[in-house]
Amino acid sequence: MVNLNRRQLLWAGGGMGAAALLAACGGGTGAAPDGGGPDGPPRKGGTLRIGALGRASALTRDPHGTQGNESDYLIIALVYDTLTTPGLKDNTVGRLATSWRSSKDLKTWRFTLAKGATFHDGTPVTADDAVWSLRRLRNTPAGAARLPGVQAPRITADGKDTVVLVSDHPNAELPLLTRLTTFVLKKDTPEKDLAKAPGTGPFTLDWYRGGNARLVRNPHWHGGDVHLDAIEVTMFESPQAMANAMLAGQLDVASNAGAVAARTAAGRQDIQVVRRPNDMAMPIVMRTADGPFADPKVREAVRLIVDREAMVKQVLSGYGTVANDVLGTGDPDYAEDIPQRHRDLARARQLLHEAHFDLSRTYELVTTEDMAGLAESATLFAAQAREAGLAIKVTRQESGTFYARTWLKGDLYTTYWGTNDSVVFFASKTMTTGAGQNEADWSDPRFDAACSKVLGTADAAQRGHALRDLQQIEHDRSGYLLWGMADGIDLAARKVRNLPKLPGYGRVQLEHVWLAQ
Repeated sequence: MVNLNRRQLLWAGGGMGAAALLAACGGGTGAAPDGGGPDGPPRKGGTLRIGALGRASALTRDPHGTQGNESDYLIIALVYDTLTTPGLKDNTVGRLATSWRSSKDLKTWRFTLAKGATFHDGTPVTADDAVWSLRRLRNTPAGAARLPGVQAPRITADGKDTVVLVSDHPNAELPLLTRLTTFVLKKDTPEKDLAKAPGTGPFTLDWYRGGNARLVRNPHWHGGDVHLDAIEVTMFESPQAMANAMLAGQLDVASNAGAVAARTAAGRQDIQVVRRPNDMAMPIVMRTADGPFADPKVREAVRLIVDREAMVKQVLSGYGTVANDVLGTGDPDYAEDIPQRHRDLARARQLLHEAHFDLSRTYELVTTEDMAGLAESATLFAAQAREAGLAIKVTRQESGTFYARTWLKGDLYTTYWGTNDSVVFFASKTMTTGAGQNEADWSDPRFDAACSKVLGTADAAQRGHALRDLQQIEHDRSGYLLWGMADGIDLAARKVRNLPKLPGYGRVQLEHVWLAQ
């Protein structure tokens, strides 16, 4: 399952969207727009062969469906445009929308579409197309989580080029919600035609077979010049198989190859190892509503048991950083002043004793092998927990079984999130009372109030104070143990230039990549 929760933090200064308008016009996508560098100006032409992870059992062609494969999401994101996208300098930058502004109460947001934008068949893009697409997205099973607080009837068009979204509550962060899944299709596209529906993106679909695809340059893309003639996407079911193909010269890029592949390729002169910090969080989730980890003292003890430095060194092979139990580590407003939590087994034992925690039991920690290092992190944590007298049995579940039986329900399990650049995004999506993806089933009135204040405050100073309070509460009482952040790692041939440097799904923005001779 691809958890689409990405680079987010857009600010509407004064409530009128002045800063949002500036952010929409610049900030970059993580690769230089002109692609220039020491090799001179970009060279047009060539075919980029890229590998991406996926499973035959999870193939999808629906841009608004659950993209369980990174390979499918890569293809969809190059054929279709979202309204906004992750940026390098600014967390949210324009894609199909070139500007946006809010009402004073931060409930109504108006997005202006790019002038001259067309579908691949030459048909002009209109606000009606975007409205139909966003309503379709909102009405999917996951729609409430993807556009929270925005009901389908409150997505409307104002003329041919303006899309209006009205939230049920003030939301200064609403533009970030339009970054990753708001793919725009033609209005009234029949379900049977989704697989071949024309998009507006930098590439058009030449063919698709079993998760593999060939995309060709869209010379009329509204976003500017596209350098490559084509991109060939090959799906791999394991990072090892993808890395082996890369090392054998069968690929130009291995996307999200992982630390083991990076270590293997480190000595190769013909391969670049591209690191993207703050790419992937792999926290351990403790259920807070009931069960053995409901007591805050027990959760604090668990967070004191983990040896974070050892986890980063062994699980991530050093390709990562220690974290401090607050999701959104790449946020410009991340609270670096909260003291780093360190391992303290004596204090952990004391807290477990005070909570009358039953140490005679063995507790199950459920994990999957969806991401490189995820199962390994569970195994290493279980070994560390034994030093505090806490017996943990690690159970590996197949992905489908995990999301059907354990996710949102289990007492103790691992999860993963990409593009960790917004604290409030995770707060509102996974931690507020009743949130659709509240993994720990946590409910804290003070935390909810702090989150509401952040979302509803236009004054930067007041918002900063509320965001600091929110992070302190999360650090102290939430159901997450976030021990570290994994770097995103791509392997690339030496001829590949201008790969995106963004974490998470910012890496799919390949329109400015080019190939040197």
